[in-house]
Amino acid sequence: MPIMDQKELESAIEGILFAAGDPVPVERLCLTLDQDRETVDNVCQRLSDSYSYERRGIRVVRLDASWQMCSAPEQAEYIRKTLENRKPARLSQPALEVLAIVAYFQPVTRAYIEQLRGVDSSYTVGLLLERDLICEAGRLAVPGRPMQFKTTKTFLRSFGLASLDDLPELPSATQEEAQLTMQLESALQRLRQAEGQESGGQEEAEP
Repeated sequence: MPIMDQKELESAIEGILFAAGDPVPVERLCLTLDQDRETVDNVCQRLSDSYSYERRGIRVVRLDASWQMCSAPEQAEYIRKTLENRKPARLSQPALEVLAIVAYFQPVTRAYIEQLRGVDSSYTVGLLLERDLICEAGRLAVPGRPMQFKTTKTFLRSFGLASLDDLPELPSATQEEAQLTMQLESALQRLRQAEGQESGGQEEAEP
């Protein structure tokens, strides 16, 4: 493959991210472009800074070890109005509760979720799986081998997070399950403000 200069790299990465739509792992970009990770990350960051500085309608954002091209959050209202017939409902309180537990304590089993919430959560877990906010994360090595769940990149994108490290800090939990659930809900209230912001041109639906 011919040696690429910085402009050629920027152009190639920009085209890949636009065509992909979904997050593209940096390792995939490195392999495709025959570049080391530091170089690819630096080019992606320059693109990100440039789009942000010029206040463009699209952004290049980092999601864990991936990069994605998406719409600018400040344009969310106009995008929603234009695509209003495709706008789904917002996440319900039960869905946020389950999502909070998975986000902060992942990987977790459904039994653990139900222990904290005190109610059957199979329906809500199923709907969050359908909406790709959580996914299966292997089985726990105990009798019965229950399935575990973790959050997805769609979750990060939907709440405007680059990684799980960006989750709002969870207050020190007490031993009381009810109090813990309340603290989880409180922490997700700050995440709720990000819900509905356009990222990748879509908004997450409510169970």
